[in-house]
Amino acid sequence: MGAFTDKAAVAAPYTCCKTDPHHETELLMPYVLIIHEVQDYAVWKAIFDNAAGIRKAAGEVSYQLLKYETDANNVVHFSRWTSLDNARRFFESPELVEIRRNAGVKAPAFIYLEEIEQSVL
Repeated sequence: MGAFTDKAAVAAPYTCCKTDPHHETELLMPYVLIIHEVQDYAVWKAIFDNAAGIRKAAGEVSYQLLKYETDANNVVHFSRWTSLDNARRFFESPELVEIRRNAGVKAPAFIYLEEIEQSVL
């Protein structure tokens, strides 16, 4: 059991950040963008999939995986979180550092983002 399997440790979901004239509040989400090279995509993906439970327990709400057009070993992981504090705590944890090492992740870049607007065209 890792540090992120205790659901009580996860903060209350979503912070209301903006007033909407049609609703009392609008929920704007925190996101994390991670860009990294992996030694072998198939190995990394299996470990990534096995970590779904601890990611969810830590506060990850949803994610998208993207790859560079010309190189499947350059991966972009874009995810929504319950809070940026939960995301930082998770990504900086010794448990996750070890998981990344085992998965063959090379020098990940983490970008913590706050949503300011969302729309569909």
